[in-house]
Amino acid sequence: MQTPLIRHVPRRAALLLALAAVVPAAAPGAHAAPAPGASPGPALSITVRPAPTGLTDARKKEIAMEIVSSAENSSLDWKAQYAYIEDIDDGRGYTAGVIGFCSGTGDMLDLVEVYTRRRPGNALAGYLPALRKVNGTASHRGLGPGFVKAWRAAATDPVFRRAQDDERDRVYFGPAVARAEADGLRALGQFVYYDAIVMHGPGADPVSFGGIRRTAMRKARTPAQGGDEVAYLNAFLDARKAVMRTEEAHADTSRVDTAQRVFLRNGNLDLDPPLRWKVYGDAYEIPG
Repeated sequence: MQTPLIRHVPRRAALLLALAAVVPAAAPGAHAAPAPGASPGPALSITVRPAPTGLTDARKKEIAMEIVSSAENSSLDWKAQYAYIEDIDDGRGYTAGVIGFCSGTGDMLDLVEVYTRRRPGNALAGYLPALRKVNGTASHRGLGPGFVKAWRAAATDPVFRRAQDDERDRVYFGPAVARAEADGLRALGQFVYYDAIVMHGPGADPVSFGGIRRTAMRKARTPAQGGDEVAYLNAFLDARKAVMRTEEAHADTSRVDTAQRVFLRNGNLDLDPPLRWKVYGDAYEIPG
């Protein structure tokens, strides 16, 4: 997709254009200079607002992590989730860590391989053969309580925590933000993409992120295509809800209905705090 053409204006010329826009033109016959002895008029005031920031901004990324954690772990404290591990009966085996790495979907295997390269002989390394065998299934064969204990022990290692952060960003956060930026979406849209990739995976099939995006684009154009951002995000959330309802484990769509859709209805496309939302009936807030 081509980047829209942007005409760059020299700083001095840009300032003169800004002044011309806010200073009313003199009436015909009026003198430009004030009359002798006249008091000067009020000083010209120009308010310069900072440009909106996306999720690559550290504070906005922190907000994204907290909102996802509210849905994934019923807590805003996402940094407390490195040791989290359980089977939530969604057909993906164990779900664990700060972004819900799963033994049945390959991302947990990738994570443990990364960790083992960085920390050979770690407590999880011995489970790599079992992780390879259960990949693509809901099985715990070769894992079980010993693996759960080893995961929790590894979570005390800063090398393992860093590996979780890096794999989260490589597989989910980075691709979601890059795709959203290319589609012309601001921080809220970037978060909407990120949360969808976390739950549904970055694949191209109809029930993964790629399929959800294709469905949305059949209903509305992205901002990069000249479409309305709100209309497109509503189409994306509609498509995502339809996919969520195909799985019993994801049938509760409150992370869309009473969280993301709330921000969208409020016109908060930059995901600026204060933010208030609910997930699974629990209320959360990020103050301004």
